[in-house]
Amino acid sequence: MVYFDTLKGWLSWQENSHPLTIDLGLERVAKVYQALNPSEIKPLTITVAGTNGKGSCVAYFEAIYRAQGYRVGAYTSPHILKYNERIKIDGKPVSDGLICNAFERIESVRDHTSLSYFEFGTLAALDIFSRANLDIQLLEVGLGGRLDAVNIVEPDVAVISSIGIDHVAWLGETREAIGYEKAGIFRASVPAIVGDPIPPKSLVQIAEEKKACFYALGKDFGYAKRQQGWEWFSGEKRISHLPEPALKGEHQYRNASAVIMAIDQLAHRLPVNEQSIRTGLENVELPGRFQLLEGDISVLLDVGHNPEAVRTLVEYLTQNFPNKRIHAIFSMMKDKDIAEVLRIMNPVVYDWFFAPLTNIRAATETLMREIFSQQGIGNVSFGYTGFVDAFAHAKKQANTGDLLLVFGSFFLVSDCLAEFQNGR
Repeated sequence: MVYFDTLKGWLSWQENSHPLTIDLGLERVAKVYQALNPSEIKPLTITVAGTNGKGSCVAYFEAIYRAQGYRVGAYTSPHILKYNERIKIDGKPVSDGLICNAFERIESVRDHTSLSYFEFGTLAALDIFSRANLDIQLLEVGLGGRLDAVNIVEPDVAVISSIGIDHVAWLGETREAIGYEKAGIFRASVPAIVGDPIPPKSLVQIAEEKKACFYALGKDFGYAKRQQGWEWFSGEKRISHLPEPALKGEHQYRNASAVIMAIDQLAHRLPVNEQSIRTGLENVELPGRFQLLEGDISVLLDVGHNPEAVRTLVEYLTQNFPNKRIHAIFSMMKDKDIAEVLRIMNPVVYDWFFAPLTNIRAATETLMREIFSQQGIGNVSFGYTGFVDAFAHAKKQANTGDLLLVFGSFFLVSDCLAEFQNGR
């Protein structure tokens, strides 16, 4: 049995203790969970999966339930600045001490079962939440759904925000294949809420096979924008005069609508009034998603890293920053569809600045030069030591009123927010 007296020590060991960074499958993690929590005591649970929008949905749930006065636990990934962000109770990251204690308990029952970094974190969150006297826990799927560690917990409501192409090496190359994996979080007789306006057939098929209570945006529930605010509806139910979501972008109406549908389905066990929904929509926060840092030269941050997310980003830029020169500070992981992201984004970008990352999964400058060249994009600058260097050069090229756009990776947005937090 190993032991560390700091969170940093635990995390450093976990990063190197398992042979695979991503190791999908439930057998190992379920075995340890059973030993850790033999009675499987858990709060009410909402599990959220999806290609994009998972984090937004969790943030809406958290804001609305907290506005109602409930005690809420939220498990999300990845983090942006500190690991503790992954495990929150009542909107606040839990302490190093709580996480270290959970890791100790996991280690004490793990025996010889090998766990990945993500599996350790998932078990820690579940252990902490089981002891925290919560009214509800919100669990964001890390990758896929069917074989993701989060899926060891039986949800009381399952939500899928959207289906797009990402993580093809693990989930498949089509929306149908990916939909099959995401639908793994569905359960018999449990509400399955889908916020994708065109859900893959596989998603509907799995819901039918599992006899889940399936609710789809545009069919079983929806929203309409009005002159003043917007309204949500499902059958005869309507909630009118809703405020614009604090998270920006047209897609946030879809995310918020799916969340309200899920809350409605749980209302017999956890009632929520309309005012708490309004308050939650107004107060919701989520760093790195269309996050605007205003100034003479404003900075927009977005963690979007796949074609679907970037199409949404282009739509947002076109609507909200028309005729502005956009200088993109950019980086991505090498396993992403970089070429397609560049193809979608380039028409709205004035010039590009490649910011290399230290992460071993990140695309190298050599690879990026090749992809930019293949796409016929010449207005790109290379040769920077990292984010700070690339950002400084981009800012020198910008005029008052221009926009600096930082996007393409959680790690890049993390570097940016860390610098702004340091007052640079």
